[in-house]
Amino acid sequence: MRIDRVKFAAALARADLNVKQLAECSGVSRVTVTAVKNGKSCSQATADKLARVLGRDIIQDATAMADNAN
Repeated sequence: MRIDRVKFAAALARADLNVKQLAECSGVSRVTVTAVKNGKSCSQATADKLARVLGRDIIQDATAMADNAN
């Protein structure tokens, strides 16, 4: 699962959270939050946990992912 890096950063700023705070709020490790922030893919479960805190719009649409691959 891919997280949109731009939307992720914007949502993190809007929520006035840093990586450590997001990790605590979402139940995801700091290492994982940092990896996702830097563009690594993550599991559906991790994406869901982050989206519960930051909003579903951070999750990259599957059709957008397919378009970017071509």
